[in-house]
Amino acid sequence: MAWFFDSNVFLRLIEGGDPLRPVALNALRLLRARNEELFYSSQVLAEIWNVCTRPSSVRGGFGFSPLQTDRKLRLIEKHFRLLPDNLATHQEWRRLIVAHSVSGIQVHDARIVGVMNAYNVKNLLTFNTRDFKRFTGIAVVNPADVK
Repeated sequence: MAWFFDSNVFLRLIEGGDPLRPVALNALRLLRARNEELFYSSQVLAEIWNVCTRPSSVRGGFGFSPLQTDRKLRLIEKHFRLLPDNLATHQEWRRLIVAHSVSGIQVHDARIVGVMNAYNVKNLLTFNTRDFKRFTGIAVVNPADVK
């Protein structure tokens, strides 16, 4: 099976002191043990870069340097497969935002689903399961529920 990893899962893996890190790590280990295909998109890397390079004094920021953040992203790029943006991902995202009347920050979630749909990836691993409930045709799974 194919699994798309949301940025919030990667961020838990990156931040060593996060209380949800063991949950994310366990889900990753279980999926790897089953030889599942694991994917990400450029948008996910952009979201991670944003959080990692944001000062720690600012809401949710990790305060990493660009060089430290680059090392983290290189690990993701090494161990996960990129689903690149293309015309099909753009068209599917546009279809979703209109069909579901998406507005505001939720356009980013629709973009993830657009990429997933364009590449026929049916499983999304995320800690923000509620954000994706409006979208049909995908399984939205919290890392704690991976067995």
